[in-house]
Amino acid sequence: MRWENQSSVSEFFLLGLTIWPEQQGVFFALFLGMYLTTVLGNLLIILLIRLDSHLHTPMYFFLSHLALTDVSFSSVTVPKMLLNMQTHHLSISYNGCISQTYFFILFADLDSFLITSMAYDRYVAICHPLHYTTIMSHSLCVMLVVGSWVIASACALLHTLLLALLSFCADHTIPHFFCDLAALLKLSCSDTSINQLTIFTAGLAAIMFPFLCILVSYGHIGVTILRVPSTKGICKALSTCGSHLSVVTLYYGAIIGLYFLPSSSNTNDKNIIASVLYVVVTPMLNPFIYSLRNKDMKGALRKLLSKKTYSSH
Repeated sequence: MRWENQSSVSEFFLLGLTIWPEQQGVFFALFLGMYLTTVLGNLLIILLIRLDSHLHTPMYFFLSHLALTDVSFSSVTVPKMLLNMQTHHLSISYNGCISQTYFFILFADLDSFLITSMAYDRYVAICHPLHYTTIMSHSLCVMLVVGSWVIASACALLHTLLLALLSFCADHTIPHFFCDLAALLKLSCSDTSINQLTIFTAGLAAIMFPFLCILVSYGHIGVTILRVPSTKGICKALSTCGSHLSVVTLYYGAIIGLYFLPSSSNTNDKNIIASVLYVVVTPMLNPFIYSLRNKDMKGALRKLLSKKTYSSH
């Protein structure tokens, strides 16, 4: 079914980032490099986990899915942004905009659920180490990932169906580098109260509830660590959770900066900066966080490189 009866708009215009014309080339190269780093870094993580049998554990199972989600998340918005910067063609079709909104919400929510699953894995590993293999079975891990996909898809579909029912005013200009749901609602001539209520309730379900689960998990982890008498045990527990905590801080720090900090006169600039951190920077940093802070990942990378060196000789 086409939604032309709801809105006569055929395309939107993305204003993109506020960059001086003489700086376009520099920023294009910068964002292209960051995007390529995101793709190659996360694909390398997936490859290492796939090839090294020592990484066939629940934690790395979730990490491989998180890496795939990060690649997809960046690919929803960054290529279109780079294309607009290079060609100065700022338009995006109505269907393309709706699709971009759907996939953006899908992978953003999926990120949240996967990070929460990883927090639960760390909780079981530290608080119930003797029962870890029994609790974190392969079937449970698969169920958590599949459940994450189902809930994230349902949330994204709900948002986009409600968005597609709206009519839009004469102004089709989006002051952003992608089809942000909040920016689209501001352009609508229809009553968006149901959309706003859905954003609030779905946000609680997909963002705040997982965040609370992570806080509870690390609260129990913190109590368990304090009960460990040896410094070695504390350091081991902290190193186990360090990478995941860094990712949680980056992910939810960007969300808090985007949606919960007090607004100022340059609200739109603040939103765009926070969105760049959320969409571009965080997925790029995740591979570095897990490779630089994780002995298993560094060992798998050295093993892979040594195999290639040996085969070349």
